[in-house]
Amino acid sequence: MRPVLAEMRIQDLGVIDEATLELHRGFTVVTGETGAGKTMVVTGLHLLSGGRGEASRVRSGKSKAVVEGRFEGLTDTAAARVATEAGAEPEDDGSLITLRTVSTDGRSRAHVGGRSVPVGVLSDLAEQLIAVHGQNDQLRLLRPAEQRAVIDRFAGDDLAEVLAAYRAVREEWLAVTAELDDRTRRAKEMAREADILRMGLEEITAVDPQAGEDTELVDQARRLADADQLREAATGASYAVSGSADGDPDAPGALGMIGEAQRRLAGSEDPRLRELEPRLAEAAVLLTDVGAELTAYLDSLDADPAALERVLARQAELKAITRKYAADVDGVLAWARDAVDKLAGLDTSEEALGELAARKSALAVRLAEFAVTLSAARAEAADELAKAVTDELGGLAMGQSSIQITVRPRQAEANDPVALRVGAQLLHAGADGVDDVELLLVAHDGAQPLPVHKGASGGELSRVMLAIEVVLAHSDPVPTLVFDEVDAGVGGRAAVEIGRRLARLARSHQVVVVTHLAQVAAFADRHLIVDKGVHGGVTRSDVRTLDETQRVVELARMLAGMESTETGRAHAEELLALADGEKHDWDLTGKPRPKRKKRAAGRENDTSAR
Repeated sequence: MRPVLAEMRIQDLGVIDEATLELHRGFTVVTGETGAGKTMVVTGLHLLSGGRGEASRVRSGKSKAVVEGRFEGLTDTAAARVATEAGAEPEDDGSLITLRTVSTDGRSRAHVGGRSVPVGVLSDLAEQLIAVHGQNDQLRLLRPAEQRAVIDRFAGDDLAEVLAAYRAVREEWLAVTAELDDRTRRAKEMAREADILRMGLEEITAVDPQAGEDTELVDQARRLADADQLREAATGASYAVSGSADGDPDAPGALGMIGEAQRRLAGSEDPRLRELEPRLAEAAVLLTDVGAELTAYLDSLDADPAALERVLARQAELKAITRKYAADVDGVLAWARDAVDKLAGLDTSEEALGELAARKSALAVRLAEFAVTLSAARAEAADELAKAVTDELGGLAMGQSSIQITVRPRQAEANDPVALRVGAQLLHAGADGVDDVELLLVAHDGAQPLPVHKGASGGELSRVMLAIEVVLAHSDPVPTLVFDEVDAGVGGRAAVEIGRRLARLARSHQVVVVTHLAQVAAFADRHLIVDKGVHGGVTRSDVRTLDETQRVVELARMLAGMESTETGRAHAEELLALADGEKHDWDLTGKPRPKRKKRAAGRENDTSAR
């Protein structure tokens, strides 16, 4: 089941006081008198899609406008992932509620699945769910970039992969080009900077500092300066622990006294006293270790004045570089590592510049290859798209017209920063390739192809856009298509054909159309009307779903205001019968089912006819 917008509620938006629109999974049409508020339906869809919220759209006398949408069938879709990442929670039935409010002070808020979210989340969600096509979209179709996007969309994944590869190589090509230009332009400045870095590295290398050396020298200098006091303290401690070095029995030290205590306890007849002897043995071991360490410390003390001078001289060397490059030796070593890295990027030698130039040339060759592949893919897609759109125009009462789509290389201008040599031409290598795309309309056989905005009237432009949408429908991942006045400037047989095309489009997409043409509305699966009335001196509009009888009346009104005449109603009923009959004869894709040949009665038993 494809995702659909099942319901939309509008409150205090423009002339609409409060209305709920229940939309069909197929083709829903919205009609109503001019000024009744049909545009507010599209405005509501724009707001649900993350569009700009204007305070002027809030109903007069109200503090805010509210638009709420309920989407169904989102399970395991890209839209569901967007909602989940935003922290949204679906309803018990699996549907997702989105809400947008616009206040009179211009503030706008959005909610998805009960969670307050940035308005941008609605935009991300709408990219997966809704595409709104109005007259502004027709104007956008006139832009070359949009026409190129249409071809790329039609061509699908194969072209998208080539375009992604082109963009990746182009980004690398631009980076190398910028680096080469920067090194060439700043050669003297970079050379001076490199000289300064090299001098610093040479000075540091000459001193050869070791990590943590400055801290160790401070401790060493302190010991050398205070050697006499330290020796006196260590000697006294050693005497107290180990006793006299010559074994004087009057100065046994702590070890000797513990030994005497051990002997006395070991010779005692009292078990409780003998139990204390092992503990004294442990103390003797500990004191023996302390005594050995004190002896080693005394051996390491150096009272040589020359040693102190050497330490102080080394400290002076280290201070000379720490004053220039960092607060301590470790910082100086870090500066040296950074300097080595910087020097690699400041190499302006002929060899370095030559290597960069070679990389630039190689990337330019690869980029040109991708550009050629991309142009060829676009040209092929343009031919196929033009033929398909032309075929559609034949069914939209523009049978004499045809579409041509040109894909031409865009020549680079003077001093173009992204000029690329492609074959014998110097082309502008933009982010989307080297192509200029133009949509041309041939009004009739023998006519000169003209840009579509010059060769098509307003109604014809609407039909061209609709034809493109129908062709692109099966490759369009967006399940809900909204058309606002796409039939402007159209009437008669062309209007019937537009209704027919929209109904066929509704076989693969949910289609919502705001129209003023009965011929289009007749093909809808559900007909909504926007009614405007005055209640208590206040103008209000609401939205109703029409039953079959009410639908006939509304179609008759749309047929030049003939709702009160039998002729008008008969015409409306005829339109509905035509539309229902055609839709019944279509298969699931919207194509006519093959008609079965009728046999004459008894023919199958007439052997003489064989």
